[in-house]
Amino acid sequence: MSRRLVATAPAFITTLTRNLLRPRPFLSSSNPLIAALYPSIPASIASSIRNMSSSAAAKRLTGKTIVVTGASSGIGRSTALEFARTAPQNGLRLILTARRIDTLKEVAADIAKEVGDGVKVLPFKLDVSSSAEIKAFVGNLPEEWRNIDVLVNNAGLVKGVARAPEIDEDDINVMFQTNVTGLVNMTQVVLPIFLARPDGGHGDIINVGSIAGREPYAGGSIYCATKAAVRSFSESLRKELIATRVRVIEIDPGQVETEFSVIRFYGDKSKADAVYAGVEPLTPDDIAEVIVFNATRRENVVVADTLIYPNHQAGAGIMHRKS
Repeated sequence: MSRRLVATAPAFITTLTRNLLRPRPFLSSSNPLIAALYPSIPASIASSIRNMSSSAAAKRLTGKTIVVTGASSGIGRSTALEFARTAPQNGLRLILTARRIDTLKEVAADIAKEVGDGVKVLPFKLDVSSSAEIKAFVGNLPEEWRNIDVLVNNAGLVKGVARAPEIDEDDINVMFQTNVTGLVNMTQVVLPIFLARPDGGHGDIINVGSIAGREPYAGGSIYCATKAAVRSFSESLRKELIATRVRVIEIDPGQVETEFSVIRFYGDKSKADAVYAGVEPLTPDDIAEVIVFNATRRENVVVADTLIYPNHQAGAGIMHRKS
């Protein structure tokens, strides 16, 4: 075999794999012309290639314990389900926290229904705006659930669109206590578990921020300030932990349709719906896929900073709306 052919082989295999993984409905065997021009690929081979990536991700989650805050709805709920789907038979443990314990139990039931009993789920009532509850969090976990490997700091909210000097003090306090103090406190109770591990310690801290932390906008000054704080905390923490194998990862979504806007407008669904009029926002599942992707990279790979837009968005206030 010539040297040129040998050198070309890896590139050919890579290209073939990518082509097989790419959705190609126009190459359906139901199309007579395509069926005649392209010999069919055995289903078993195609399936094996498609499963390569998911198998590697599942393997990296084997035996891990993952905490997801704000897991009763939205991005948190989708993240819990995505972890379970990625590693359904790998001894995964999911600790799902939120204030609504009944809703958490429903999420746990949904996971069991979808993936069976291969993923263990612990619904845990927790208000991240309460420092006392967070301080007691790890100690109140069953012993076998305390060896946490991944912390997804997802819990967060926004209240109102008021501008200074008319911003309600209660809204200011709840946003900072939930979005900033709660996230920092959760990190502080889980991080010692990571650092106690040999060889410098390891684990993942995944902080869900926002485009608002990068681009402040009128009517969102307090929320934007809280998310800017998350961004600064994440970047500082990454530098402080540089001598360890702890990964600090930040995910900043753009426009996502969740309960976010309903809470912002104090339950006014019509105002919340108007936010998404004429656009196709991201879904919680879109963000969950990115979170799980980042958590399942090889340990030496840190996807430190991710900004995610829907196709119609190019900034915090730059959107194309269909008329």
